[in-house]
Formats: sequence, C-alpha cells, structure tokens
Amino acid sequence: MWRQSFGLLEKSYTHDTTGSFLLGKWLHIPLSTVPLCSAVVDVAIQDYVADVASELIYQNKSQISTEVLFVFPLSPHMAIYSFQARSEDAEVQAMLQDEDQQLHEPTGGWENLEYLQDQSEHSGEVFACFLGTLSPGREVVVTLRYVQELPREPDGAAHFVLPPTLHPCSKHYAWNCLTSELPYSLLLTASLQSPRGVANVQANFALTPLIYTAQDHSTAQISLAGRPPSHDDLELLVYFGEPTAVSAVVETGDPGAPPGSLLGDPMVLVALAPSIPEAVPGQRQSGEFIFLLDTTFLERAQGSLLFLLKSLPLGCYFNIYCYGETSEGIYPQSVEYTQDNLTEAIRRIPSTGSSLGDTNLLGTLRSIYNTPRPRGHTRQLFISMAGLLPDKEAIAAEVCRHRNSHRCFSFCFSDDSAALAMALARETGGEATYVCSDNSMTAVVLKCLKQALKPAAEGVSLSWTLPRGLEVEVLGGTPQSIFQGQHSLLYAQIRGQAQDTTVAKGVMTLQYSLDGQDVTHTIEFPLCPQGDGRLAGHRLAARRLLKRLLTEAASGSGDELRHRAVEISLTSGIICPFTSYVGVRTSQRVTWYQVSWGRPHHHQVLLSHVLNSAPFPVALEGPLALLPPRQSLIPCQITELRGSRRVSSCHPMSIWVPPGWLTAVCASWLALRRLTHGIAALPQRGACSKARKPPSPSISSLKYVDLTEFVLCSSILGQWSTKAIAECQQLVALQNVDGSWALSSGLVSVLEIDEAEIKGKMPGELMEPSIWATVLAVTWLHRHDKCYQELCELLEAKAVTWLHSQAVSQLDKCLEAANTLLGSTVEPSVFRL
Repeated sequence: MWRQSFGLLEKSYTHDTTGSFLLGKWLHIPLSTVPLCSAVVDVAIQDYVADVASELIYQNKSQISTEVLFVFPLSPHMAIYSFQARSEDAEVQAMLQDEDQQLHEPTGGWENLEYLQDQSEHSGEVFACFLGTLSPGREVVVTLRYVQELPREPDGAAHFVLPPTLHPCSKHYAWNCLTSELPYSLLLTASLQSPRGVANVQANFALTPLIYTAQDHSTAQISLAGRPPSHDDLELLVYFGEPTAVSAVVETGDPGAPPGSLLGDPMVLVALAPSIPEAVPGQRQSGEFIFLLDTTFLERAQGSLLFLLKSLPLGCYFNIYCYGETSEGIYPQSVEYTQDNLTEAIRRIPSTGSSLGDTNLLGTLRSIYNTPRPRGHTRQLFISMAGLLPDKEAIAAEVCRHRNSHRCFSFCFSDDSAALAMALARETGGEATYVCSDNSMTAVVLKCLKQALKPAAEGVSLSWTLPRGLEVEVLGGTPQSIFQGQHSLLYAQIRGQAQDTTVAKGVMTLQYSLDGQDVTHTIEFPLCPQGDGRLAGHRLAARRLLKRLLTEAASGSGDELRHRAVEISLTSGIICPFTSYVGVRTSQRVTWYQVSWGRPHHHQVLLSHVLNSAPFPVALEGPLALLPPRQSLIPCQITELRGSRRVSSCHPMSIWVPPGWLTAVCASWLALRRLTHGIAALPQRGACSKARKPPSPSISSLKYVDLTEFVLCSSILGQWSTKAIAECQQLVALQNVDGSWALSSGLVSVLEIDEAEIKGKMPGELMEPSIWATVLAVTWLHRHDKCYQELCELLEAKAVTWLHSQAVSQLDKCLEAANTLLGSTVEPSVFRL
C-alpha cells in the first residue's frame, strides 16, 4: 500500500511489522516520507485572493538512496503556476506543453505515478512530480507557487488555511503522533491588502503585531510568532474595513507581456457581497424550483418529492421533469405554485420509470435552459442521479455554460454519479449530497431546500464609467443572482489606452433587486495599478477564462477556441485539459548548447519560460534552445488518486519488506499492469503498443470523489425509520399549499381520534373548521413522543403564518384545547404566541 503524507514520498524498506501482507487480491506496499527540515512560506492576500510562494527543504535521513515523489493535494479553488526542485546535482523544472504538439514526452517513469494513483489509500486531485533518486544525507529544495480564491466567512473575513504540505503537523506525520514537537522549522509571513483597509487579523496560532505599511491602512504585514501548533492546520482570518456590497482593486499587469494580452493589461478584482436580510419562514417568496428526477429511481423518491413540493413557499414557480428517454416536464414551463397546479403535477408524476430506458439528463437540461425563466424568480435545479449517466462530460459542460443563471442541488445515490453531482454543484454554487439510504433521503433533500430558500439579490448587473479609450470586460460573466451568505469574485480586464490621462479614477455601479426593491451601489477605484507584481488576480482570471473556453470547446466550436485556451494556459502557467506538465531534469554542471532557427517555433514560450527562471547560465541566440545531452524528461502532472479507504496516519497499514523484495514486487506489479493494458489495447494499437501514458484531464475536469468525505459533508438531519416517515407523510399529503389543513376524514385517520370528539372539542369561537384542523395538525407534530419538527419545519412555518393571517383572536385557547385532546404539552411559542 502507498501511504501519502503530503510532500515528498519515497520508496523505502521499513521494519514496521504492523498490518499484514497479502500478495494477490490486495498488495500492501509501504510508502514513507522524506522528512521536511525547513519551510519558508510567503502569503500575499488581496481581498479574497491569495498568492502563496513557498520554499521547502527535505533531507534523506535514511541510510540508502531513495526515489522521491513530490505530491501536493489541490483544492477546487487552487491553481499551481510554478514548480521547481533542486539538489546539489540536478534541478527539476515543471513546464507546460501543448498536449497535441507533444514537444517533449517523458522517456520513462510513468510507472511511479501509475502506482501512486492505483495504490494510494487517499483520493482526490494532486500535483505529483517524480524527482529521481536522493542519496543518503542529501537535501532537495522545492519551490512551489500557487494562487487561490479564498472563502468569505459570514462576518466578511477572508479565510486562509495553510495546506498540510507546507505545514505537515503531527496528524499528517505517522511517526510524530506521540509528541508535540515539530521536526522542522516554519517561517510564515503574510502581506495583506484591501482598498477598504485591513481592520484586524485573527489566527489559531501566535502572530506578531499587525504592522501597517500605508497610512490609510490599505496594506499591512503579519507573521508567525514562535512555534506553530503541532496538531492543527494553520488558519488565518483577515477582516477588512467597513463592509460594503462591492469592492474593487486594480492589479498591475506583467510589464514583460504585450499590451492587449491577458497578463499585459491591468485587472480589476471585484468582490460582490450584497447585504441580504434573513427571510421570515412561511412567508411568500420568489424563486423558480425545478425538480429533475431519474425515472429509474422515481418510485423510491416520491415520498421525498412530496415533502419538497409541500414545503415550497407561496409566490414561487415550480416544475418537475422525470427524465428518461424523453425530456418533457410535467408542464411546458414552470407554473405558479398554487393548489390546482400542485394537485395536477402530483397526478401527472408516473409511479415508476422502469420502462423508460437510458436516462437523458443532457436533453432535459437543454430543454430547461431553452425555457424562459419567470421574471424576478431565481432558478434553482434539484437533480437526482440514480446511477451511471452517459455523456457526463457534456452534462458538466452544459451546466457550466449556464453557471451564472442558476444553482444546482444534486443528489447521487451511487458511486457512479458522485463525481458528476459534485461538479454540477461546485460550478453553480449549490450543494451536492450522497444519499446513503432511503430513510435519510427526505431529511437530506429538505436540508438543501432550506439552503435554496435563502433570499437572493436578483438581476445583478455591473456598469462601468471609465475615461474615453478604456473599456472593461468581465471574464467569465457576472452571476444573475447572489444568495445570502455567498459572495461572488469577478475578474474584469481593463483594455485600451486612456485619451484623458488626468482622470485617475473609474466608477463601478452595482445594481440588483432585493425583495422587489431596486438597490444601487456605486464605488470609485483608482485606475493606477496596484499590487506587488505577483499577478494572483491575472492567473485566477486565466483559470476562470479557461473554464469558459473549455465549455465552448466541448460543444465543438472549432479549433480557434482550443488554440486560445492553449495560449492562455502556456502564458499564465495555469494548466488546462489541452496542456500538460512535463518535468525537465537537468544536471547543473552541464554546458548548454544554442541553436538558431530561421522561423519562430510554436513552443518558444515553453522553453524560454523554463530557461529564464533557471539558476544556471543560459544564453539564447534564437527562439529555441536545444536540451542538453544529459537532460532527462520525467513525469510531472496533475493526477487523481482513487483510494477510498480512510486509515489513521498514526496507525498506517505497513509491512516488513526484506531489501530487494520490494523492488521485485513493484517490478512484477508494473509488468503485470503493462501486460494487461497491452492485451486490452491489441485491437486498437496492435501487439507492439508502447507503455501507456496516463490520460490527460477531461474537458469538464470531472474528479473522483472520496465517498467517505462526501457522506461526512452531507449533514443528515437525524435518522428516521420508514414507519415514522410514512406516518408523518400521511399528514403532509393532506396539507394545502397555503399551509392550512381541512377538517377531513383523512386528517381524522392520522390523528386517530373519533371525528365526533374532534368536532366536539373545537372552541365555539372558531367559525372555520380549517383553523381548528390546522392547530391540531401543528400540535400533533409536536407531541411529546413524536418529534417531526426537522422534517416539517417549513410546512409548520407556512401553517403558523396562515393561522396568523386569519386573525384568530383565541389562538391560545385553541392550543389549550388541542393539547387536551391530543394529550400533549406544546408550548405557545410554537405558534409565535
């Protein structure tokens, strides 16, 4: 088994005898880490964007030479743009190349990444680079740079967490679990910047006093004081000045890049965070809610769908699609949420979808996107996925193309659909949930509905006032809605040349609608570029623009978009599915040879980028330099670890392997893999196929999802038995869309009380039996031995709102009578009394 501790990994021979060795179905091969000796980390935070530069020094403290592999886990909002490793003898530089051109291809070593990918117990996307062999006592220095969008806390703070590779605290070190001392030194500094001013910094570790480097407090510095905590990740909360709905800061471009290019022009980093008050549960609310049900799973999902439909608020629109061979909705387009429309929709839902064949989610989504959205109503999709879906890449691309116009809440019921569910939710700002049982399904979907019912700023738009000659392009577009608790980070490129140089400011206007009222925010920002030249905003803008280009390229829009994506990727250093990494490993004592070509080569930028940053002498007399004779090309790529077992790092499953045996076992395993891949590929490539290269990332970048983490992220509200849900479901089915219940035989059956007794106990002041029925239903939900509040919280809120709208003067007496009839002790606060 491979064991990942985030950082330098090595093939080694250990004498730990815990665990067992099974040669056959499972192969447990140990993987230990090369110790980290020193880490120097410099963080630059500009509003909600971070640029991190790190230098890590590792030392081989074993008595044998070891092959080392650098592994760096990547989060969804992170992008590496520079990697370099050097030792006394050689240097490894990661560079990007066009996948189609294949200027450079590693000559060997793919088996190291293949083995890591298949045998790791961890899962997720990682950057991995094979660094070769490290002799005993020798050091290797790794320089890594990356950019990251930071999450915004509810109180407005930017939240930064130092990755475990840069601070491998003891919970990431297997041998260090019993000590509080870190075996390495850490120097952490952070520079902070915001046009609103840096107000405060909080951390879970000791900090030096905040030092302001500008009189208006727009820039500041902070650093680690003393030793960091040994068992926790390092977290930093940065608070800015007076919170506003919009902020903007201009980042300077790369002076070496040509004007008009992505890196050459200034970039405006825009943070949109409208102040949105809490909605009152049970009141009228706008919104368009569309439910997409996999017909193969429809029979099991009908109960959950009933809870969802009954919990919707008055004032919204809804529709239901049961996608199978067709992609038609219950209604041609979303309809207003009324009693008649809901009754008709429930009648039209088929009881089973077993005869509908393959699912057609892609066609269903296209039908929805071609349907007009009700004006003033934010669109949100609830998508259930029962199994493996065809056209996963096309589905993800279609959702990404419309990411600014809606949110997706996706529910998967199998491992096959987990990655797609996560991708759809991530692209649109929604949530993805793995439903592990029928009992938890209703609670899970209702939890997501509560998130969806949070109010939103709708009809979001930005307008710009700049000096003549300048124009602004928002890369990736502007979202149409921003929900409570969320923020939107935009990248706007300033292009052109100002004709009036005396105007030093620009004006940005944010407009949106909140609860039917138009809101406008205007902010001025200086046009003179700011920043430290690290281009964090430009690189994240490149990442955002690449997403849009890849979506359009996936629809077959021609080679022009692909060429542009490759150009942006190569110049910004941000990888995309059309480019790939290659590791250039060079001896530092080798003389470089030069060559001049008559015409520029397409890949000049690749090699020049590598050579210009090299610490050894380089001279170029033409657009391309030949690689030195002793230079080798090694695997360096973004890869997916497919492990799904979670094992404590303090108790790794490892074995004793005699010297020489491990090499033989690895060689046999890799030979077997090559043989099986070769046999499988014989019809396509013939018997003389070469060793397989790991496939490049897909266009939509669908990632493997660790189902253990997926379930943990899906907070399930209680464990409910099938009987309890069915009992509650009978009452839910009888509720009207306005929240009331009728005094019917069905309600009498649920309450299990004689109808004559129910009518006889009704207070004489009540003229409407529905008021008495509604009080009884809400009281029944709160009986001392039955607690359904979590399942029926939204239903109950509508019911109480309806009761108050009826101006019931003796509501307290009704509750007293209901408690007597049902033998309960429900408090008046349930009815807002």
